[in-house]
Amino acid sequence: MEVKLERLTKRFGSVVAVDDLSLSLGDGEMIGLLGPSGCGKSTTLFMLAGLLMPDEGEIWFGDENVTRVPPEKRGIGLVFQNYALYPHMTVLQNIMFPLINTKVPKPKATMMAEEMAELVQIKELLLRKPSELSGGQQQRVAIARALAKKPKLLLLDEPLSNLDARLRMETREEIRRIQREVGITSVFVTHDQEEAMSISDRIAVIREGALQQYEEPQLMYRGPANLFVAKFLGTPPINILEAEVRDGALYSGSVKLADAKDQKPGKVLAGVRPEVFVADADGFAVTVDHAEMLGRDLIVSFALGDQLVKALVDTEQIVRAGSVLRFRIKQGRILLFDTDNQALVGSI
Repeated sequence: MEVKLERLTKRFGSVVAVDDLSLSLGDGEMIGLLGPSGCGKSTTLFMLAGLLMPDEGEIWFGDENVTRVPPEKRGIGLVFQNYALYPHMTVLQNIMFPLINTKVPKPKATMMAEEMAELVQIKELLLRKPSELSGGQQQRVAIARALAKKPKLLLLDEPLSNLDARLRMETREEIRRIQREVGITSVFVTHDQEEAMSISDRIAVIREGALQQYEEPQLMYRGPANLFVAKFLGTPPINILEAEVRDGALYSGSVKLADAKDQKPGKVLAGVRPEVFVADADGFAVTVDHAEMLGRDLIVSFALGDQLVKALVDTEQIVRAGSVLRFRIKQGRILLFDTDNQALVGSI
């Protein structure tokens, strides 16, 4: 089912939580709503669910305008951040609950619940209570319950934020597997850019209620619409340098970063991701300020002019504070942003 949000606006008093937001969700897509806390992503999700009514705009599920349709008649499955399981019920009873609520006969509801439990790989836990489950297992119960009534749309509101880092990674892979198996159109709200990039077919980055960019993760990472998107995506974060195009080249202070014959002269903000630095004996020289070993990554920090920059280097290289390294930057991977409106103006 295709889902469309057309010019949605939601206000709380004088605060505009969602500002003229339009999105189109393709059938079977997993869409990530990404942005900092308070940007309006959960408000958008709750309008999709029917828990909040927009002040302006429309929501379409296929050919049906559901803007004023109550939640129980929208055919949605909702998974909350805190799972919202009933502690006095078993796993089976929790999954069956929405089916029994809609008058599905108990034998059929039991069969449907068991099918969902098998899909999310918790069939051996059906007789346990939520208190006897790990956080990841509780999350699977919540997903099974949301899917049991065969919804048209699955909505997940920060579903992994209560899990530890390793379990978060495992569970997001499971959510992606389940979503693909069922083939259901889904919306996943998160403030974690790594989570959004790993699980989503497309990402909508939202800032202060307004859509900044809507794109496939890799294309957004390589071509952010503006400085906000560029800084929001990537770990370690992108380096932003005050730079200048002059004499056919891009300079940061006295350091020539790249040729820039096709760029008009003037000051720009140059975005350089840590992974695009390449060791090169003929490159510009830097003195390492400090080095951090983070598992498979070695991150070195150094000054370019008066700006501190981070680069990822080969972990087999022995690097210490005071080491002198030489780098070039991969061609086409320096992003140039306007100093005034911070929009992307090109790359070199």
